[in-house]
Amino acid sequence: MLKGLKEKLMEALRAVLPIIGLVLLLCFTIAPISASILLCLLLGAVLLIVGMMFFTLGAEMSMSPMGERVGACMVRSRKLWLILGGAFVLGVLITISEPDLQVLAEQVPAIPNMTLILAVAFGVGAFLVVAMLRMFFNIPLNTLLLGFYGVVFLIACFAPADFLAVAFDSGGVTTGPMTVPFIMALGVGVASIRSDRNAADDSFGLVALCSIGPILAVLILSLVFRPDDAAYTPPVLPEISDSVELWRLFQEGIPTYMEEIAVALLPIVALFALFQLVMLRLKRRQLLKIVIGLVYTYIGLVLFLTGANVGFIPAGNYIGQTLAGQAHPEIIIPIAMVMGYFIVRAEPAVYVLNKQVEEVTDGAISAGAMGIGLSVGVAISLGLAMVRVLTGISVLWFMIPGYVIALGISFFVPRIYTAIAFDSGGVASGPMATTFLLPLAQGACVAVGGNIVTDAFGVVAMVAMTPLITIQVMGLASQISARLARRSPAAALEEALRDLDENAIIDL
Repeated sequence: MLKGLKEKLMEALRAVLPIIGLVLLLCFTIAPISASILLCLLLGAVLLIVGMMFFTLGAEMSMSPMGERVGACMVRSRKLWLILGGAFVLGVLITISEPDLQVLAEQVPAIPNMTLILAVAFGVGAFLVVAMLRMFFNIPLNTLLLGFYGVVFLIACFAPADFLAVAFDSGGVTTGPMTVPFIMALGVGVASIRSDRNAADDSFGLVALCSIGPILAVLILSLVFRPDDAAYTPPVLPEISDSVELWRLFQEGIPTYMEEIAVALLPIVALFALFQLVMLRLKRRQLLKIVIGLVYTYIGLVLFLTGANVGFIPAGNYIGQTLAGQAHPEIIIPIAMVMGYFIVRAEPAVYVLNKQVEEVTDGAISAGAMGIGLSVGVAISLGLAMVRVLTGISVLWFMIPGYVIALGISFFVPRIYTAIAFDSGGVASGPMATTFLLPLAQGACVAVGGNIVTDAFGVVAMVAMTPLITIQVMGLASQISARLARRSPAAALEEALRDLDENAIIDL
């Protein structure tokens, strides 16, 4: 247990410390902040690190085993209605407790928190059913992606502008540390009942389809929901005089998040308890491990949300205002690019992804090359996101070309690359994107007098779009290199001589 906590602590430190280092550098140079905000940021970072440590270990001990066992039970029943119904319920319940979604919902002014969370959750549940049907009937992933994203952009043409960026951000935040292990475990279970050679490849792609559900759900919500007050309220900047007031500031937020997380986790626990009583009947030792994991998950989520909402979000917002409020607000573009480069390299999930791609490609794409490719891609996407903040360009001018390129490439690379790429869309947009980069964009938007909802939101979506193109381009390059390597010099010379002879005949 202690070894696991130490490992997760190191992962959390790698994710948070780069941002803290960059922020401190800015604070002591071009973006000075008050001592109150700096102390809140630092204490928030401590809670964030400890929360991520407990949460990731707890999810590994509880969510993944629960997903595998519940998925295996549904698959063993061989009843399609039970598998699809169970997938929908699990998709809804697991998404409600996703921490990145909770953080995003707190920052969206146009939609009440629970309205947005439930819409996104139902979107994930519905598309988890679609993903299961795809696996059963062996439907090509790129065909489904092309069709559904076509529907997404068609509805986007009629949706109010206030909802567009939020909708695409919703697709990025749902593929987080709570949802992904559970969904991937279900996919492995369903794939195990198929004996064809594509079964293993088709176990990827569930997350890709589940990322579409929230986008469509929020876009549809925008057509029927009219908020009473869509005005943006900036986070309250803390003013504290001593350490007791600093702690009281965080202490006041803890009971609220304890209640919210308890409500979010209770349905998942109740559903698992039902499966345990009726079908699973796990041994006491296995059950105890899952219960301990759930306790860790609960503690981690409470600390994570407290640190994010009380410490990180106000600090990120203020630093964004300070940077964009200078004589040359465009300085925020290269700063955001540097942040993006280091943030994605620090994400533990990105490290796992890089190793996975290296194994799938038999070393043709190394983990190091993959890491550099993703870092550069995310840096570019954050630069473009800040251009949007400063200019007010619609998010669709970036999302449509990006997805057209990603979907176009999918027809020229092996299906495994497409599945991994679209599954990985949310990997790059980890906790730091929602808790710091989005508030940074909001603060910059306030400073330049832009529209928060249309211009600042979309940062998470831009970051999530990067792997779709990066991984497939690298897969395409790997495929071309492999074909060239298979051609021996003698075969290449023979083909060249044959082409020469044919050309000579044509000339004659």
